[in-house]
Amino acid sequence: MWSVENATREEPSETQVTTIGMDLAKRVFQVHAVDAAGQVVIRRKLQRAQVLAFFSDIPPCIVGIEACATAHYWARQIASHGHEVRLLPPAYVKPYVRRNKTDAADAEAICEAVSRPSMRFVPVKTPEQRKRSVNGACRWSSLRAMIGDGSDISGSVH
Repeated sequence: MWSVENATREEPSETQVTTIGMDLAKRVFQVHAVDAAGQVVIRRKLQRAQVLAFFSDIPPCIVGIEACATAHYWARQIASHGHEVRLLPPAYVKPYVRRNKTDAADAEAICEAVSRPSMRFVPVKTPEQRKRSVNGACRWSSLRAMIGDGSDISGSVH
């Protein structure tokens, strides 16, 4: 069941898709796909369990995902189906949102932003790299907390 901009059109050929923007959420992901001419081919909501089946049915293309905690996992999974996955920093996607902040508008903005030649992307991390970055962030957080507590104590003594 495809949802397309024009409901009277036939189901689009998956070979037309060149770029996909995907907005991640907890349960329902929004997909926005365009062809080489920039025309909307697919607008669809996917349940978490449907995502990998969807990407296995689509010929390899560019897939843009807004970088977040789970984006690295999904990027690795989607790339395993032959797609070129690019993660975008959220601050770089925001200028491309044209309408109200909805999942569909975000997916469209991601699709638009990923096609820009000057866009900078976040490298996809392996699980080991993610563990190291999380451990480092926790270490820095606890260090800042200790320094802050020390400053509070020395400030109250004087």
